[in-house]
Parts: sequence; C-alpha cells; structure tokens
Amino acid sequence: MAPTDESGQAAQQPPASGTTPPARPPVGGAGAIGRMPRWLPRAMVLALALVAAFQLGSWAFHQLTGLLINIVIAFFLALAIEPAVSWMASRGMRRGLATFIVFIGVMIVSAGFVTLLGSVLADQIIKLIEGFPGYLDSVINWINTHFKTDLKRVDIQEGLLRSDWLRNYVQNSATGVLDVSAQVIGGLFQLLTIALFSFYFAADGPRLRRAICSVLPPARQAEVLRAWEIAVNKTGGYIYSRGLMALISGVAHFVLLQALDVPYAPVLAVWVGLVSQFIPTIGTYLAGALPMLIAFTVDPWYALWVLVFVVIYQQFENYVLQPKLTSKTVDIHPAVAFGSVIAGTALLGAVGALIAIPAIATLQAFLGAYVKRYDVTDDPRVHGHRRGGEGPALLTRARGLWARRPGAERPRGEGSGKSSS
Repeated sequence: MAPTDESGQAAQQPPASGTTPPARPPVGGAGAIGRMPRWLPRAMVLALALVAAFQLGSWAFHQLTGLLINIVIAFFLALAIEPAVSWMASRGMRRGLATFIVFIGVMIVSAGFVTLLGSVLADQIIKLIEGFPGYLDSVINWINTHFKTDLKRVDIQEGLLRSDWLRNYVQNSATGVLDVSAQVIGGLFQLLTIALFSFYFAADGPRLRRAICSVLPPARQAEVLRAWEIAVNKTGGYIYSRGLMALISGVAHFVLLQALDVPYAPVLAVWVGLVSQFIPTIGTYLAGALPMLIAFTVDPWYALWVLVFVVIYQQFENYVLQPKLTSKTVDIHPAVAFGSVIAGTALLGAVGALIAIPAIATLQAFLGAYVKRYDVTDDPRVHGHRRGGEGPALLTRARGLWARRPGAERPRGEGSGKSSS
C-alpha cells in the first residue's frame, strides 16, 4: 500500500533516477492567454489595408470629381446627337465624319448665338455709359428740387475720384481680372474636354457597346442594349423637342418685339427661345427679363406688354404646346420634372439641372418596361368621387345623433305619445 502523509493523501513518490517528469500545463490556461492568436496579425494588416484603400479611393474620387462630371456631360451630349449621327451613318457616311459634321453645326450655332448676344450687350453697355452723365444730371436735379440742396455733378465726380473706396475698388478689380482670366481659361479647357469625350462617345458608339457587352453574358447584353436604346431615344427626344419649342417660342416673341419696334428683335427672340427651353425652372424668367429691359428703354408701356405676352405664352406652352410635342419623347409629370431638377441641382449644380430631366425620363422608361402593371378597378374613388350613398347616409346619421342628444328639442308630433283630439 502506498505511504500516506498526515492529511491522509498519498505521498508523491520521487521519480526514478535518470527520468524527467513530464511538464504539466499551467493552471487556468495562462499560456493560452499570453500567446497571440495566429490570425490576429493578418486581420490587423487586412484592416489597415482596407482603411488605406478606402482613404486612397476617397482622395482619388474627390480629385477626379471634375473629370467624372465632364464625362457624364459628354455622355449625355453623345446620346443627344446619337440619332442624327446614326441617321447619317445609315445613309452610307462614315460615322466619324457624321459626328464631325454634327459637332461643326452645333459649334457654329453656339458661336453665332454668343456673338450676337455679346454684340447686343456691348452695344447696350456703351449706350448706358454714354448716357450716364445725363442720367446723373437728372437724378441730381430731382434731389435738388425735392430736398432743397445744391449738388453739382463736378463735385460728386471729384469726391468719387478722391475717395478711398474707389481706390480699393480698382485694386480689387485688378485682382479680380486675373481670377476671371483663370476661370475663363479653365472653362475653355473644360469645354474642350467635354467636346473630345462627346466626339469619341458618339463616333465610337458601336465599338463602346461591343466592349461593354463582351464582358457580360448574353442575357445581360440584351438588357444593356435595351437600356442604351431607351437612353438614346429619351435624351435625343428631349433635345429635339426642346429645340422645336425654342424655335416656336423665338418666332412668337420675334413677331411681338418687331411689332413693338424693339431694337435687336431677332437676337432677343433667339435668346428667349433658347434660355426659356434649355434652362429648367427659372429659364422663362431669365429669358423674359432681357427683352423687358430693352423694351423699357424704348417705352415703359412696351415692357408691360412684353411681360403680359411672356406670361400668356408660357401658359399656352405649358398646357397646349408642350404636352403635344413631348407626349412621345419625355412625357413625365411636371412635379416629377421639377423635383428632378432640384435634386440634380443639389447633386451637380447647373449641370445636374440640365441633365436631370432626360436622366429621369430614361429611368422612368426603363422601369416602365419591367414593372408589372394591372388593370385599375372601376371604382369611383379612383376618379376622386365618393361611392354612391356614402355622403347622404353619413349626413343623415349625424343629424339623427344630434337630434337624440339629451335636452334637445323635438319637433311637434314626435315622441309625445298622445294623440290629438
């Protein structure tokens, strides 16, 4: 029997000579806690790599935001001229030459419009500067007459020339000229970038579609081509319908301005047509402001006539002309169009406002091709009417409850329980 100690437990025998007792694991798993898991360094490295990639991608996206916006604009411009380019290419013309011809036509029209508008504005500014002394004399005479003062134009001019305000204004203007020059150069470079991308998108449209479809299965290829066709039809239809409405608006306003003998009637008519149609929401007010201002210089009553005509024509266009021209191109609800313009402005500024309507029209057409629709039940409530009998029955019930309230007077002969004799 094994020897025991005083506590009654078996005494541990010393190991045999020449042998080493096996090492026992520490109590409580201290070794497991002190040793780092093998997956933890890899997880830390992976997390750091993901954070670094996200930061790098965010930085690159913010740096390339301007380029991405230019590409989006160029893509929509290419979609807009796609029908004209495809029509010319179907007649045997090379697609690159057709795209070049369309671009040259657009550039000639745009340059002509900017030149005519610039000449009008320059002429008006020159007339304003030449007539400024006369305007200033009339204002000074009015002030002297009504406020019993003795102001003179020479004193006012000398005071302005000696003032610190004018000196600071000239210095700030000189600095601002450099900023404006830099902005003009940047704008020209941006226009060149958009034009180049638009040309490549339009000229190499079939090749681009083939490149996209080559990485997709056949079912997805059909969906991509369908979406592309819808986008081309809606964007091109939007541009062409707006162009036709701009032509009609320009002719109508030209007739009015010519009848009132307002100077620069053809240029002002082109201004009204283009600005009112291609600047959403506020384009009508911007378009009518310039003809009103020039008409006011001829006769103040002419400006009122122009305002009345602009308002009346706008109602005619909204309720008669626009529904007929856009019924097969970008037939979207006015509230949806207004909301899309606001959303596009919030996202991309003026560019978003310009491309919002064709983008929403494309999305609406694409969803309409896949959303399943059902026949609407023949219920009067669909048309905004109540079902027959609801109104009178409810009114009769309310009258009965009011008549049976405690203390209410009852009509004679009702509820008396006595017969008249």
